[in-house]
Amino acid sequence: MTEPVTPLTPRPVRIASVGQWWRDVTFLHWAVEPESVAGFLPAGTRPDVLNGVTYIGLVPFRMHPIGGTIGPRLPYVGTFCETNVRLYSVDDAGRRGVVFLSLDASRIVPVMGARIGSRLPYKWSSMRLKRFDDVVTYTCRRIWPEPRGTSSRVVVRVGPAVEPDELSRFLTARWGLHVNWYGRTIYLPNDHPEWRLHEAELLDLDDGLVAAAGPGAPQGPPVSVLHSPGVPVRFGVPSK
Repeated sequence: MTEPVTPLTPRPVRIASVGQWWRDVTFLHWAVEPESVAGFLPAGTRPDVLNGVTYIGLVPFRMHPIGGTIGPRLPYVGTFCETNVRLYSVDDAGRRGVVFLSLDASRIVPVMGARIGSRLPYKWSSMRLKRFDDVVTYTCRRIWPEPRGTSSRVVVRVGPAVEPDELSRFLTARWGLHVNWYGRTIYLPNDHPEWRLHEAELLDLDDGLVAAAGPGAPQGPPVSVLHSPGVPVRFGVPSK
């Protein structure tokens, strides 16, 4: 059976391997046909579907800090901008998750550590997040690896808080990652409080990260634009 999409985690992490804060998070999503992205998912997983479609997400935010309340605080190395391109997955055990196609980050040390240790597709990029009143601007330009120079610019105006609906919970209430780890698929659980979501108006978008990640440039504007001030996150121990 596939686990339900809920606003609260059904599987709290008991032994946390690392803690993080995800702050100033914007979620942009495009609906796509499941078969168009199925080939990008790890073995043993398939696209997670809502009302016949799945989604590609572009999610810029600020990480602060690695460690959090768990382990040492690393104020320089652990605080950085990140933008990820992601898909939504479900495995044969019914666990819903996220599959990252790329994760651009502005600190080389965590990029290299994640690429080697967890096999996540991190990229080193020059990035910046600026906020002026209710307008947030995220910029990214990839340094390494290829395709070098790939860039993204997202500008949103943050609006009032909204109650989560079926779609927003499907896109944000995710309690783990599916990762291709040295030839086998593992599941890395996480937990965090329910997202405090705000509606957001997309003022400008010039993005090459989604196309560079593999599925091609999305067609038309995103069908969902949301913002959150952020949540504290704990990651657990990976499992098959």
